[in-house]
Amino acid sequence: MLDDFMVRAALAGIGVAIAAAPLGCFVVWRRMAYFGDATAHAAILGVALSLAFSMSIFIGTMAVALLMALTVSVLSGRGYAMDTLLGVLAHSALAFGLVAVSFISGVRIDLMAYLFGDILAVSRGDLAVIWGGAALVVALVGWRWSALLTSTLNEDLAHASGIDPKREQLVLTLALAITVAVAIKVVGVLLIAAMLIIPAAAARPLSRTPEGMAIAAGVIGTLSAVTGLRAAYVFDTPAGPSIVCVAALIFLASSMIKSFKPAR
Repeated sequence: MLDDFMVRAALAGIGVAIAAAPLGCFVVWRRMAYFGDATAHAAILGVALSLAFSMSIFIGTMAVALLMALTVSVLSGRGYAMDTLLGVLAHSALAFGLVAVSFISGVRIDLMAYLFGDILAVSRGDLAVIWGGAALVVALVGWRWSALLTSTLNEDLAHASGIDPKREQLVLTLALAITVAVAIKVVGVLLIAAMLIIPAAAARPLSRTPEGMAIAAGVIGTLSAVTGLRAAYVFDTPAGPSIVCVAALIFLASSMIKSFKPAR
């Protein structure tokens, strides 16, 4: 079954959707959309370092994404507005990454594959990394679900319950770095934030509980991946952007459903 490249691509898309679903909910609840975008942009620098030192792309991108997230956490509240700080770091990391890639000789690099993903070229080894990373993210978020939810709802309540909000922020940071590392092959660094945010945002009007929203986000992400791949095959369009387009259409439909719901 895994000899079929379309089957491998579909499984890769589903794996990323499962990893991004619960994490995307916290990104939406905490209004961390730009934070996720900045972490994803930094991944291209991780790709350059991985190629330069002949190490795994997964390890390099995860390390740089984690470093970016930690840098933002340390520098926040030191005289800079958060959106300004994230903008500077995100675009600087992307630019340095692209420049660093140009200095690497003897290695053939398809930048478009890293920027927009190359899901159709996913190998069995890539599948193992993607599903392993997805399982790790789901296990990590599931383990800290209650504490993460409490610290997201109210930091004072979290302190009163014996929960350290900074520690929970670190858990989210780690999960985000892992998700970026596994998603880079599927949708690329420029579209990772979209897969984090759009399914979760689309699930919000359709859910009544946080757990329901996470499950709905996973279903929407999976549907987007499978339908987007099918659309890319039929219409000969780029696979990664097609997946995001389907997710955006589902978000539009979800928003329309919300607007037609009677107010309570």
